[in-house]
Amino acid sequence: MFGQLGKGGFSFTGADSSSFTAETKGAEEGFVEPVIDDIFEFDLLPRDIKAHLDRFVIRQDEAKKALSIAVCDHYNHVKTLKSQEEEGEKLELQKQNVMVVGPTGVGKTYLVKHIAELIGVPFVKADATKFSETGYVGGDVDDLVRELVSKANGDASLAEYGIIYIDEVDKLASSGGGGMIGRDVSGRGVQTTLLKLMEETEVPLRNPQDMRGQMMAMMDMQNGKKNKDSINTKHILFIVSGAFSGLEKIVRKRSQAAQIGFSTEQAEPMMDNELFKHVTTQDYIDFGFEAEFIGRIPVRVVCEHLEANDLEAILKYSEGSLLRQYEREFEAYGIDLKVKDSGITKIAEMAADEKTGARGLMTVGERILRDFKYELPGTSVTELVLDEDLIEN
Repeated sequence: MFGQLGKGGFSFTGADSSSFTAETKGAEEGFVEPVIDDIFEFDLLPRDIKAHLDRFVIRQDEAKKALSIAVCDHYNHVKTLKSQEEEGEKLELQKQNVMVVGPTGVGKTYLVKHIAELIGVPFVKADATKFSETGYVGGDVDDLVRELVSKANGDASLAEYGIIYIDEVDKLASSGGGGMIGRDVSGRGVQTTLLKLMEETEVPLRNPQDMRGQMMAMMDMQNGKKNKDSINTKHILFIVSGAFSGLEKIVRKRSQAAQIGFSTEQAEPMMDNELFKHVTTQDYIDFGFEAEFIGRIPVRVVCEHLEANDLEAILKYSEGSLLRQYEREFEAYGIDLKVKDSGITKIAEMAADEKTGARGLMTVGERILRDFKYELPGTSVTELVLDEDLIEN
């Protein structure tokens, strides 16, 4: 069922990535059907993963490199540990959980989504704002791990090698730092719970609060079924991300304090994005994270802001370009959509003004095309040429 992709990633044979995504509820949802032995044959190189990401995400070279290296190191460690266990040896694994810092719309989620799709492991995406100390979507934080089992078609052993991606993790910072006001108690509680997951713990496959699940477990026991009753998080890779608004102020204050008394010349002030590249562990602690929590995320990388020329490149060169989507939408009505270079440039400039990164492309695109989508279908028009003049008028 599986074929080699590049040097060791796995894909469904006989299906391109788009059909794979559609048939499996989407790579972002992480619904996959791999074979666990494939994980132990992982042999991708960091440059292989980055080359794959380059097809979909514009810029963000440092983030691509950091993620590619961390993923390769993680699954190479898994492969080595498996080999050593078979030989009766025991090695320690220090997981390289990853933190990706950057504003909205720069490609953080897109990067992780395509990595999971490439290597073919169960993948769960969650929003940290949905967490509380006592529950997540009606359950608890452990439900993230249980959801991996669902994405692995019930294969708990396979789920133990999946990826959990948590966005907006900066919202878990306590208000004692620069984080979200009012999150002192629940924010710290969620950090503590996630800390246990990121280290190594056993998570019951049945939620203790789920009466239906407990009844099913009792029935299995009565019928003599011996199913795996927990999942170990030792080999689950955690990737977290967030915008970390306010963190740059902490870095700037520290940097300015360090300059006092050492130079009479006024240093050139750094832009916010540049400041993020100088964040220390203590800065994250001052922001409102527990030292133990931030210490379990050793790989940290910053995504760059996207300018108008970057958004233009996304439209022109990304395999996930919205232009392809719009072309298909008009094609459904028998209309050939052609977007001139001047039109692409104008769309990118307008999207940059939205200040929401690549997400601004859809906002602007829908606004520009809305009337055309409504008025043209069902008419004799078979071609729509979009250029700067048409957009402005």
